[in-house]
Amino acid sequence: MAIKIKPLADRVIVEAQAAEEKTAGGIIIPDTAKEKPQRGKIVAVGNGKPDEPMTVKTGDTVLYGKYAGTEVSVEGKDYLIMRESDIFAIV
Repeated sequence: MAIKIKPLADRVIVEAQAAEEKTAGGIIIPDTAKEKPQRGKIVAVGNGKPDEPMTVKTGDTVLYGKYAGTEVSVEGKDYLIMRESDIFAIV
């Protein structure tokens, strides 16, 4: 999926995965109790800094902090834009 926005420097654009609907035991979680997702798919990557090349690429599934990034809406869809350093791991 290509979006019409290109992050600069060491920033990435992440499409957050949907919040969990049920617990492992099968209990349905109401909207008011759902936690923000901490996993998402990278849809765009900046060029990196001259002395620090990017280690993530488009299509990677990543884990990030609960309050990482800034929410943006592009073409009616919500994304997070964050620095590569806000990403904890590639899954």
